[in-house]
Amino acid sequence: MDENGSPVVIEFKKGSDSGVLSQAVAYLTWLRSAQHEFEALVRKVLGAEVAGSIDWRRPRMICIAAGFSHHDRVAVQRLPERIDLVRYRIFEGGLLSLLLVDSSPGSPSAASSRPSRGRDALVDRAPAAPAVPSPTGADLVPECLRDLYGELDEALTAWDEVEVAALLHYIAYRRLVNVASVIFRPKHEAILVYLRLDPDSVELEEGFTRDMRGIGHLGTGDLEVRVVSAASLEKAAPLIRRAFEAA
Repeated sequence: MDENGSPVVIEFKKGSDSGVLSQAVAYLTWLRSAQHEFEALVRKVLGAEVAGSIDWRRPRMICIAAGFSHHDRVAVQRLPERIDLVRYRIFEGGLLSLLLVDSSPGSPSAASSRPSRGRDALVDRAPAAPAVPSPTGADLVPECLRDLYGELDEALTAWDEVEVAALLHYIAYRRLVNVASVIFRPKHEAILVYLRLDPDSVELEEGFTRDMRGIGHLGTGDLEVRVVSAASLEKAAPLIRRAFEAA
């Protein structure tokens, strides 16, 4: 599972292999048919609370290989799944490099629109609950914060290969992992940005930045940045740059 609660299939091939993508798709198909077994395993290993937070709407595939064909990269953009193609390189001294070479956010409704064929589907034939539409960024942004969020979104997507995912309570900006999570506080006319940065490396400023380690909150990231105006967004820009450069 990734940090947003989505199941993930990771397919690794030593060297280059034309079958890496098709094999990952086959495993993801199996995973969708075995939701009951997967949830039971998560409950056993990670606990009931984590098992209850699994988000089946947006499962992911991560394919890792030394190289990918042109056909693989074309297929990624045509398939309705969330797919990351990651190229690895091994250098002298045991240094391992991972590079995201292609990515597709997929269709949010891909999982929820397909009937389950797993054991739970055979045992429990009760009518399925109506599908809950996946949120969009527009659904989450309050009217009073739309202009400010538009500027923030430009700052967060100014980097190569950034995927934007509108989740139930926040908007995630990710490369291989979440780099920033955006949460709206319309009553305070503020946007909270949680960055993947070590708070110890930042000079904290009351009312602007906060160390969130050990404090429960929505989204992921240890550094909270409070954006309330264009001026505070400009002040946050160096922190955003650092987070994305380190990702």
